[in-house]
Amino acid sequence: MAHVLIAGAGYVGLALARMLREAGHQVTGLKRTPPVADHGIAWLAADVTRPETLTALPRDLDAVVCALAPAGRSEAAYREIYLEGTANLLAALPSRDLPLLLVSSTGVYGQDAGDWVDEQTPPAPSTATGRVLLEAEDRVLKARPQATVVRFSGIYGPGRTWLADRVRAGHPVQTDPPAYTNRIHRDDGARVLAWLLSRRLAGDPLPPCLVASDDDPAPLAEVTAWIAELLDVPAPPASPRDPAAGSNKRCRNELLKDLGYTFLFPSYREGYEDMLD
Repeated sequence: MAHVLIAGAGYVGLALARMLREAGHQVTGLKRTPPVADHGIAWLAADVTRPETLTALPRDLDAVVCALAPAGRSEAAYREIYLEGTANLLAALPSRDLPLLLVSSTGVYGQDAGDWVDEQTPPAPSTATGRVLLEAEDRVLKARPQATVVRFSGIYGPGRTWLADRVRAGHPVQTDPPAYTNRIHRDDGARVLAWLLSRRLAGDPLPPCLVASDDDPAPLAEVTAWIAELLDVPAPPASPRDPAAGSNKRCRNELLKDLGYTFLFPSYREGYEDMLD
């Protein structure tokens, strides 16, 4: 069994840690403030933005998952965690050859007209935070050519009821033009990382970048109408422009599926039905 470090064991990282422990792996979780319950995980209280706190990293690691999250949505917060923090973590690791997964975001794609994007699409971030993420990806892949960047779309799941709450409150939703949204359930996010780790630890090569998003990029109006039906409330009224729609693109996951991954929640229907049941 392997010893895996999860740096930033938050919403997805903690679910991954539990999966790895259930599979018999040894897991060290790194957080500024570890949870009270250990879940069978060895917790290390450390801050990647402070290199002096990283001196106690285990020396017998077999793989690393870098799933850091910023303290805020500002460019400065992103730079602090994704550029400075990631660089500090890489410098503190016991070996340059460790298999490494870097959790990133489909926010590096700036397409905004319903375009399809995948691993072959040149990233063109339209936001400062997206540009920081792309810079972090480039730095990691140059420093660790054996690493794999996993670009997640919007993560939802237990406890993240923001969209359902908007539907209940009757917030208007953009319908024309359709605003495409992309998502992945928290459990699929953790399972993707666990599955990629198992392949990498078995010696299988992985591509340098993968898009992790479910099978069904869908207009926000379609998603919210379905959630309304599930909740037995009126469908949200139409709006000419909904800022909540965010960027307007469709993420293609064919490479991940071609490698052999099967989704637990292939669309928002299965995911939200499981959440709201």
